[in-house]
Amino acid sequence: MMQAKTKIPLAFLLVTTSLSSVGSEVYAQGGEQVNSDDIIIVTARGREESLIEAPLSTTVFSGEDIEAAGIDRVDDFLGLTPGVSIANSQDSGTNFITIRGVSQTRNGQPPVAVLIDGVLQVNSRSFDQPLYEVESIEVLRGPQGALYGRNATNGAIIINTKDPSDEFSGYVKGGYGSGEEYSVEGSVSGPLVEDMLGLRVSGRYYSRDGYFTNVVLDDEVGFYDEFNVKGHLRFTPSDELTIDLRATHTENDGDALNYTFQGVTTDPVTGEVIGFASLADANAVQRRFSANNRGFDDRKVSQISLLINYDLGFGNLSSATAWDKLRQSIGGDQFPYSANTTVNPGISFSDGTQTQFVDVEAVSQEIRLTSYDDSALRWMVGGYYLNINRFISSSTGDDLGLGVLPVLRVPFLGNAVNPTNGFIADDNDDRAWALFFNAAYDVTDQLEIAVAGRYDEDRRKQTVSLQNGFFDAAGNLLAPQGTPGAVNRRTFSRFQPKVSARYLATDDFSIYASWGRGFRSGQFNQNGVAAAAAGAGLVGVTDIYDQENTETLEAGLKFNLPGRLTISAGAYHTTVENAPYFVFVGAVGAQILVGIDEVEIHGGELELSANLADGLDLDLGLAISDSEIKDYSLDPTLVGNKAPYVPNASFNAGLQYRTAIAGSVGFFGRMDYEVRGRQFWDPENSTARRSLDLVGLRAGIEDVNGKWSLIGSVENVNDLAYNSEYVTGGFAHAASPRIWRIEGRINF
Repeated sequence: MMQAKTKIPLAFLLVTTSLSSVGSEVYAQGGEQVNSDDIIIVTARGREESLIEAPLSTTVFSGEDIEAAGIDRVDDFLGLTPGVSIANSQDSGTNFITIRGVSQTRNGQPPVAVLIDGVLQVNSRSFDQPLYEVESIEVLRGPQGALYGRNATNGAIIINTKDPSDEFSGYVKGGYGSGEEYSVEGSVSGPLVEDMLGLRVSGRYYSRDGYFTNVVLDDEVGFYDEFNVKGHLRFTPSDELTIDLRATHTENDGDALNYTFQGVTTDPVTGEVIGFASLADANAVQRRFSANNRGFDDRKVSQISLLINYDLGFGNLSSATAWDKLRQSIGGDQFPYSANTTVNPGISFSDGTQTQFVDVEAVSQEIRLTSYDDSALRWMVGGYYLNINRFISSSTGDDLGLGVLPVLRVPFLGNAVNPTNGFIADDNDDRAWALFFNAAYDVTDQLEIAVAGRYDEDRRKQTVSLQNGFFDAAGNLLAPQGTPGAVNRRTFSRFQPKVSARYLATDDFSIYASWGRGFRSGQFNQNGVAAAAAGAGLVGVTDIYDQENTETLEAGLKFNLPGRLTISAGAYHTTVENAPYFVFVGAVGAQILVGIDEVEIHGGELELSANLADGLDLDLGLAISDSEIKDYSLDPTLVGNKAPYVPNASFNAGLQYRTAIAGSVGFFGRMDYEVRGRQFWDPENSTARRSLDLVGLRAGIEDVNGKWSLIGSVENVNDLAYNSEYVTGGFAHAASPRIWRIEGRINF
């Protein structure tokens, strides 16, 4: 059988690399330039150094890059980063990141650490909050666990927001777009006490009706409302001491569970099941929805952090303390997502309701002691502590045609509107701690050897709800699920070392090599899902997903022609033990993580940035990734197959032009082209999503002095229909169609 080929320019397959921006010389500069030599500064190793000096694969977005590319969501910058992909589905907190072939699955942790303003984010469900007032973004590829700990098995994302300004300033921005989308955001910043106390306060509101149609409800699908507010207070009582207090709060409301099921056909008018199909095709896209219940997604996310930095005279002592809170309730139709109900089943075999509720609270503390940068030996030591309390419940219910009730901590037994027929819940108390160090030594002016290590221990305790079970419509217990009242404990741990060598041939050319190990903590599946899976014919699943271990060898080079050209190149080989894979048993709403015993991945990235002429900039990026399942005890016949969720290649190109056109008025235009390579969604390699070609356009006018702008944009210009997620068995989630918007901004 012929396989679809990913469309990647052949010339780029000869090299593998990593990117940075080169700024235009017109009236706006890209990249993280800090002087006229266009030196790009990164903080990937916990201290400032140039991109050329850092011995790892890094993509950097400056504040100017972020504004020019219209980056206001995580998806936006990851789509411009070779070797990284993200899929969105189900609800606002469900996102799946794949980086260099190591993947995140539903209900699992991402394979990257995420730091915002120096604070490690501890809940993947809060990852997709809005991005604005951002100073820079760094995407690090390869194992970063030696510095950032558990879950940084194959990368880290560092987001730095803007500090309070020395003078009063701010902006207002508004937009309108397709799907009745509108947004407004703004910020004010300035000193409260000159040279001592500064404040920045920002807010954003976003709303849309949706892009698709539900034929049963005669309503839009994909509605979403979001409100975010954040503040940053900086106190500098002396030259040695800096204190940063930050707070952010986000609330969003939308629909959820907008899936279609390929195993049935539905009437285009009534939405009821009219036949059955054997279709299981990741490329079959359905943009017409037939569920008789509109899903709901209610999420509230808050964080307060305190960062203290004190100059001791020989180094810097820093403390990062954070409190996080997330509460999310989702619900909607159960598969096959049709107009049929429990009381009007027709020929449908199911079609009840389903809900999930998550309540998470976390406290974290990190302390670091970092040496100065002005000696041949540079070092850092530190410790980290995390306490997470997480409650999760999942339920199924009878659909009486009266709507879906949000099931939180207890089931609705015998309810007259939406009686619960299946309920599983558990409390999880997770306590983690770590000790870490890193040291870099200049053997010569050109050669640096660096060693880092971190020991992480994660102790998990799961207390199963006494109400786990299956129930009849009257609320009588038919059978327990799992072991109600059980208390389960498990400890996961690993030492994560990393060694690197970098040779700086000139100030603008370096080569490096590194070896490192990573660790992603294991976790409990919801108690009882293994038995439910066995009852559905999936044998061998357990209620515990064990930890993932990785080992990576990498080599690369970096070159910079100041102001004109930047190239970075790297190749890697990674071995993954117990790679996570997600299984969904629709009949009982069971969501299960299982492990693939061993996967091998090799590949690399290429990024190139060039200033072609005054005002004309070009960015190119390429990634290739070849994965193979080496061992899979659950089904040994799948050895040799490709790993799930891993695109075999990706390519992105951005062409940007700025020029003055009349007086202080300038023109801005940008085109982004993205290729997402062919990928499978399961270890069986039963169906592959073909390669995708996506185009984005931005154009408008702006003040050359940065006082105002009016920009129009179009995403998915060619209105390509594709699935953002596909789950084995025929569960498909359609990606967004063509979207246009126009935005205006005034700075003051």
